[in-house]
Amino acid sequence: MPLNSLSGRFAVITGIFVLLAELLILLPSIANYRLDFLESRLERAQIASLALLATDESLAADLESELLENAGVFNVVLRRNDVRQLVLSSPIPGPIAATYDLRDQPFWTSIRDGMAQLADPQNRVIRVIGAPVNQAGQLIEITTDTERLRTEMIDYGLRLLLISAAFSVLTALLLNLAAQRLLLVPIRRVISHMTAYANAPEDARSIITPNARLTELNEAETALAAMQRTVTSALKQKDRLAQLGQAVARISHDLRNILTTAQIFADRLETSADPAVRRAAPKLVNSISRAVNLCETTLAFGKAEEPAPALSRFNLSALVTEVTEGEALASDRSDGAEPIEFLTDIPPSLMIRADRDQLFRVLSNLVRNARQAIEATRRPGTIEIGAGEDEQEWWIRIGDTGPGLPQKARDFLFQPFSGGSRKGGTGLGLAIAADLVRNHGGRLELLRSDEDGTQFILHLPRELAGLAAQVEAAAGQR
Repeated sequence: MPLNSLSGRFAVITGIFVLLAELLILLPSIANYRLDFLESRLERAQIASLALLATDESLAADLESELLENAGVFNVVLRRNDVRQLVLSSPIPGPIAATYDLRDQPFWTSIRDGMAQLADPQNRVIRVIGAPVNQAGQLIEITTDTERLRTEMIDYGLRLLLISAAFSVLTALLLNLAAQRLLLVPIRRVISHMTAYANAPEDARSIITPNARLTELNEAETALAAMQRTVTSALKQKDRLAQLGQAVARISHDLRNILTTAQIFADRLETSADPAVRRAAPKLVNSISRAVNLCETTLAFGKAEEPAPALSRFNLSALVTEVTEGEALASDRSDGAEPIEFLTDIPPSLMIRADRDQLFRVLSNLVRNARQAIEATRRPGTIEIGAGEDEQEWWIRIGDTGPGLPQKARDFLFQPFSGGSRKGGTGLGLAIAADLVRNHGGRLELLRSDEDGTQFILHLPRELAGLAAQVEAAAGQR
């Protein structure tokens, strides 16, 4: 039974408590035995003195010696009517080493004197004072030696130690068996379940079934089962996401090739004789270019390589106008949809430093979600985009008058395939937007979402942009 195991440590602790219990039992018992021994000597001495008190004549020397020997004392002194009288006497073999008054002795003093008696192997003469039996005087005083007292205290202590040790060992064994049955066996069961689950976390059959009778262990098993179900579900979801990622990567690869061909044909539209076609051609080319870049980004993401933002300085108002124009066209093409008003409150001269394509994707995802939420209500609505700056950051606020996000979407916000805000939605838009903002060192927050609408705010710090500007300047100097 190793000491670093629960069983070993429980056995050691049990042994320590058994020894402590032995001391708590043994010390007071030996002290009480010493008091009883000395009080019995006082009673015997008082009985021996009655022979002299019953007659006026003196006792023979051999009779007096026999009485003292039977009482186990050297002399007896009685105090009656304030008169101290030596009733029986014999030669004392040595000087008196100590005096003990048993009439009013504290408990701890009795234990201390008893231990001192056991620790002193020499035979010494002591004086003992006590109260006579049946109030036959004011006090009785005897002198005796400590040899027999110490011998009998040792014999009594050994007998008591053996008996109490037997009971203590039996109690310790029963406690250990009870701990094994009630605690260690259920704990080993939990450990075996954890080991089996660790070997196959995807197998739902290895999830523990709580059945412990102890409340605390049952709660631990319940919490473990909940954690295992969560981990198993997460592993299955990640496996599905990995498979989906591989499929998307393959589709994006082929789609990129198709879009590249479409981009070539779109470039030729710019030379068309139709003025309307020439005006629409740049927007078509830009849209196809973004689609190609998105496919390339998806391929990089499938390899777990998120591209770093390519920072540049550009006008935010122009970018927002491009986003809102695209969403306005999509809103006009919606069959039976009520009109949606796009409002912007952005200073025309506001310049920010970020990755223009990535920020376009962020704003496009947020505005598209807002538009689709309003269209789902079949009522007119408004989408507002505002922006500003201070010494630390740029901020962009996007709000709408839609129905607000459902509770599930708020609980799993920014999590792919969990935080969809509409029926059939995947939640990827918000997850992608939040990830792209984090790449810029910023953050995307949900300010509010209720029956009056939803509002997000996007924070872009100036520090990252400033660092990028310094790097570009240093590269230009080289």
